[in-house]
Amino acid sequence: MDKTNNIIICIGRQLGSGGRIIARKLADEFGCKLYDREILNLAAKESGFSEKFFEQNDEHKGFFRALLNGHGRSFALNNFYQNEFSEENLFQFQADAISKAASEGSCVFVGRCADYVLRDVEGMVSIFVTADMDERISRIIERKQCDEDTARHIIDNEESQRATYYNYYTGKKWGNAASYDLCVNSSRLGIDGATALIAQYIRETRKI
Repeated sequence: MDKTNNIIICIGRQLGSGGRIIARKLADEFGCKLYDREILNLAAKESGFSEKFFEQNDEHKGFFRALLNGHGRSFALNNFYQNEFSEENLFQFQADAISKAASEGSCVFVGRCADYVLRDVEGMVSIFVTADMDERISRIIERKQCDEDTARHIIDNEESQRATYYNYYTGKKWGNAASYDLCVNSSRLGIDGATALIAQYIRETRKI
């Protein structure tokens, strides 16, 4: 495919909304490569730093402060400050990996501010997937094998981290309709129905 015709889809998602499943289905639908946690591996390879640093900072702001306040203080001082390494560096390495992947072919990206990183890429489509809380809780209970209270706590904690991370680096508001091209509630149409709706939107806007 001509690179000018690459399909670039960026999926933001609430925890337990089925956003990653929808992303995978869209990747299959349009013959795109799916990037979720794979971006962390690419960023690690490009930067030469361990993937674990990208994993620990993944869509979380404040990882370095936590590290400095914990048992890793000496390690952090020796390995991060001396190398002028920071959360912003990690974000930039990750952003570079996202940009490189997008330049090489059609992609679906899950989270990690990809919509902001690729904001100047012509034809990029940004989607946000939400779902009713009871369905999200049910998915987390099944995924984590936990009770309802624990599932709700996991959702609240993870989404707070995602929102802080996204808002800080993009200057936009995570989950706000104005930040995306299309917002979809997967509870209304189901996973397959939501995927079909998004696919139709992409075909209409991209004239595919």
